[in-house]
Amino acid sequence: MKTGQQHIAGLRDGRAVFIDGRRVDDTTRHPAFRNAIQSVGKLFDFAADEANRELMTFATPAGRANRIWQLPETFQELRQRRTALEEWGGLHAGFLGRAPDHVASCIAGMYMGLDQFEAYDKDRAKALADYYTYARDNDLYLTYVIINPQADRSKSAAQQKDAFLTTGVVDQDAEGITVRGAKMLATGGIMADEVFVTCIQPLQPGDEPYALSFAIPMNSKGLQILSRKSYEASSQSVFDNPLSSRFDENDAVLYFDDVKVPWDRIFVYKNLEMCQKQFHATPAHVYQNYQAMVRLSVKVRFLIGMARRIAETNGVLGFPQVRETLGQLAAEGGMVDAFVAAMEIKGTKYGRYYVPDRHTLYAAQTLTQQLYSKILNTLRELAGGGMIMLPSSVQDLANPEIAALVEKTQQSPAASATDKVKFYKLAWDAVGSEFASRHQQYEMFYAGATFVTKNHSFRTYDWDAAGGLVTNMLSSYELADELKTSQAA
Repeated sequence: MKTGQQHIAGLRDGRAVFIDGRRVDDTTRHPAFRNAIQSVGKLFDFAADEANRELMTFATPAGRANRIWQLPETFQELRQRRTALEEWGGLHAGFLGRAPDHVASCIAGMYMGLDQFEAYDKDRAKALADYYTYARDNDLYLTYVIINPQADRSKSAAQQKDAFLTTGVVDQDAEGITVRGAKMLATGGIMADEVFVTCIQPLQPGDEPYALSFAIPMNSKGLQILSRKSYEASSQSVFDNPLSSRFDENDAVLYFDDVKVPWDRIFVYKNLEMCQKQFHATPAHVYQNYQAMVRLSVKVRFLIGMARRIAETNGVLGFPQVRETLGQLAAEGGMVDAFVAAMEIKGTKYGRYYVPDRHTLYAAQTLTQQLYSKILNTLRELAGGGMIMLPSSVQDLANPEIAALVEKTQQSPAASATDKVKFYKLAWDAVGSEFASRHQQYEMFYAGATFVTKNHSFRTYDWDAAGGLVTNMLSSYELADELKTSQAA
């Protein structure tokens, strides 16, 4: 178990991060990234704290390890791991979508399906098994890039104008392979130790050079990290932007400029079928997205708590229509919690491991993609102008003359003027800021476009059971019998 200080020190590794036209010398001190990096450091401190030993760690042959790497073999162990993920998620209210527990869940799920890799290639299976152990025992923070650049979506990776628009193999030798091209979307990558690189999108015959799966350090020679605009950089005050100033995990495009990948870091090589099977024939896809639903349940709980606080701050909690609105939100939050519990209860064994139920997971993702925007709109309706008509910055409260006017104009039956402003600054950062807009987009698409999640739901639903009910009902009566009865009458 590493501490936050150790994790942050490990990020000073010479990685090539670019933002605003320049290369960043030290991300841990740069105003675009430093606060979010400190927030990640606090996650590791929490997990490493001796007081949280039983909650956040489990026993391995090498000692205690973070539960994000745990491989549950029973329902009870899965629930125990979930409790740890919820506690971690509470530290950022679910706003770090690619916190260390996400990709760790993916790699753990792949390891659970090691039999699939052994049937494909024993050397690649050994590479995966060794990597899982290495990542677990070194408490690594991984991001991943599993989507190809958008470019011309009507064409396959091999059909693009630039053969190396998408990350593909340039050559190979006894030591490994050399790759060139871009991948997206390295959410949290600037704060991560390593990156898992593969393709979750279906590939076509001819795309074999792009059908890869490997993991490398973020400071690998030739790996260039192109950051999007930093919301943290424009959020100078935690009081004014409590979320975007501390939890902007950032997103980045990665460009592999002839990066060398050793064979012991390669899990799939030029195999279209295995590129898909690593996710869907193993527990990986279910396990990583189960983690995402646990995180989202924490985030929804936070937003529902904010909705009630809006009603209390505005003195409208007793209004019947407001209580109706809050009741609807509470029901929707209960639905998300129920989905998480149901996918655990309905879980099944994959070999020795206990895995959440696939269809319940995909049903949850399908519905929550639609739900998140609805919750944000409900918060807007409850708040009215309260989230907009706020002091321009914390500096207004530092000026006694302006602060006196704020005291008069920001009144609430449930809070002081300062507390009301503090709360509504938080609400706006969660609902209406540029940071909030990015999160709305993220929750809509982190699991794929809506047609993707709906198709996952379609292919995993028990159609035989549903169709059997229809067949049984149809077989319970016959036209000939009805005609006989009618004639007799």
